[in-house]
Amino acid sequence: MFKIKIIDKKHKNDINIPNEPFALTGKMLPCYVDDKWSFDVVKFDDRNVKEMCFPDENYDFDEMKQNSVFIGAYKEEKCVGLAILQDAPFKFMYLYDLKVSKDYRHQGVAKLLLEKAKEVCKQKGYNGIYTQGQDNNLSACLFYIKFGFHIGGFDTDVYKGTKQEGKADIIFYLDC
Repeated sequence: MFKIKIIDKKHKNDINIPNEPFALTGKMLPCYVDDKWSFDVVKFDDRNVKEMCFPDENYDFDEMKQNSVFIGAYKEEKCVGLAILQDAPFKFMYLYDLKVSKDYRHQGVAKLLLEKAKEVCKQKGYNGIYTQGQDNNLSACLFYIKFGFHIGGFDTDVYKGTKQEGKADIIFYLDC
């Protein structure tokens, strides 16, 4: 099936798997009341579903290796999934990127990457992982919740003045 491993210098080019489109099928709406987070889901009707693709990052392994751990998911010798963890100044390691090639989505690859990420966090003495997802990337947000992350914040200002104005970031935390 899939082999999950830490990407080393020998395989450093594997950290640049291309981003591929994903469907924007709805929006997650977080709510904070009485010191508790909850959320609602708004599904778009079919005529409002759009596709989005993040630009490719062109990561530099040598530049990032000091404070990053690269985890790859491999099908035979091909890297089909990537998680990048970064050291953080508090007790949660930052999940900087998580992506799976389109042909391998919905096959458990992201779960396998996050299971390995949890191991890495424990080994490094962290209490868990945090990341963010755009509120309109409903699939990613629901995936994080299903995996066991919980909402810990909501940033409505991060995209002001950019091409993505109108979107917000939901901050997710996972205890290890």
